[in-house]
Amino acid sequence: MSPQSVRTESELVEPTIAGVSWAAVLAGAAASCALTLLLLSFGAGLGFAVVSPWAGSGVSSTTFEIGTGLYFIVMAMVSSAVGGYLAGRLRTKWTGIHTGEVQFRDTAHGFLAWAVASVFGAMVLASPAGSLIGGAASGTTAAATSSAQSSPMDGYVDTLLRSDNPSAQAQQDSSDTHAQMVRLFTTSFRKDGGLDPADRAYVAKVVSARTGLSQGDAEKRVNDVSNQVKADLDRARKTAMQLAIWLTLSLFIGAFSAAAAAMEGGGLRDGTWGKKSYGKTAFNR
Repeated sequence: MSPQSVRTESELVEPTIAGVSWAAVLAGAAASCALTLLLLSFGAGLGFAVVSPWAGSGVSSTTFEIGTGLYFIVMAMVSSAVGGYLAGRLRTKWTGIHTGEVQFRDTAHGFLAWAVASVFGAMVLASPAGSLIGGAASGTTAAATSSAQSSPMDGYVDTLLRSDNPSAQAQQDSSDTHAQMVRLFTTSFRKDGGLDPADRAYVAKVVSARTGLSQGDAEKRVNDVSNQVKADLDRARKTAMQLAIWLTLSLFIGAFSAAAAAMEGGGLRDGTWGKKSYGKTAFNR
């Protein structure tokens, strides 16, 4: 039997080594998660989690959304590429495997490292990532709050019940009325996106009684504040949608970067990367 026949028969034998090196996958995933956490902290330090509450000063909400989205993409590319490269470079060597199969397995290792890092990161890194994402939505609806436990509707209700005679208002016990209005606004805008006619008429009467405005002026104030609430909520919703799209795009790019880096890392490990001809098998040299 000729040497060529022996080599051909050996190529048909499936290696007994497993096709997935989970140790390499987990190592790449751990490195990717750690680097993601580092880049999240670095992004927060650069101000990607802060929106200026003052018009014409600092970073606007639009700039914040675009800047944060681009930073998500860069972060996903860097962390996923490093994790994928390690998964490909550290995996177990396969002998007697066709070059195309080796490249597929390397790509799969990178993808698996990205998948494990994404699932694990969703659980462990949810808090810092949520802080970075939530900065845009909160920045579009609030300038600053007097208390961390106050309701987002408190500011709108304060605007409704503001009197033209502050000294007279200070003598009144407004806590019960204010709490009632906050609950009414919160429930109405959460369920129906606005006040129904009955609630609107009631709110106008309360505003008129509390502030001394005429019924017509009170109704106008209620309409103005309701429109402002709708506009702010809609802006926050659009901001959350845009950031979700940016995050989804960064995940797709991260998966591609991890797979490509793993294929390069595996090729460098086996010494086949950059060669013009691999032969019939990856290690038949």
